[in-house]
Amino acid sequence: MKIVFLSLILLTLSGCTVTRQAHVSEIDVPNAVVRLTWQQMILQDARTDPYVAQGLANNACLQSGFGQAVAYGQPVATCSLFAGSLCLNTTFTLSYQCQPSTPIIVQFYPD
Repeated sequence: MKIVFLSLILLTLSGCTVTRQAHVSEIDVPNAVVRLTWQQMILQDARTDPYVAQGLANNACLQSGFGQAVAYGQPVATCSLFAGSLCLNTTFTLSYQCQPSTPIIVQFYPD
């Protein structure tokens, strides 16, 4: 009975959504692209907070001399750890396009 109860608990918990912190994995300055990644273990449903990810991408773009970052495309999943034919760990990559920074225009009016 304990085995059945334990397996039911594990099955229930395996479908839980886990929030992961994305981190900047690549800054491609010539193409103005920032890539963020996060990991997902087997039997997990990992997500990242879009607001935090947008802030990380904006900071990376600003440090590279660009303006805001705009997300494009869907997250790309890549298996990063295999055990036979089973994927144990998946890496998700989300790309952001850095927009050009807007120059500050200062106008001088003669007296």
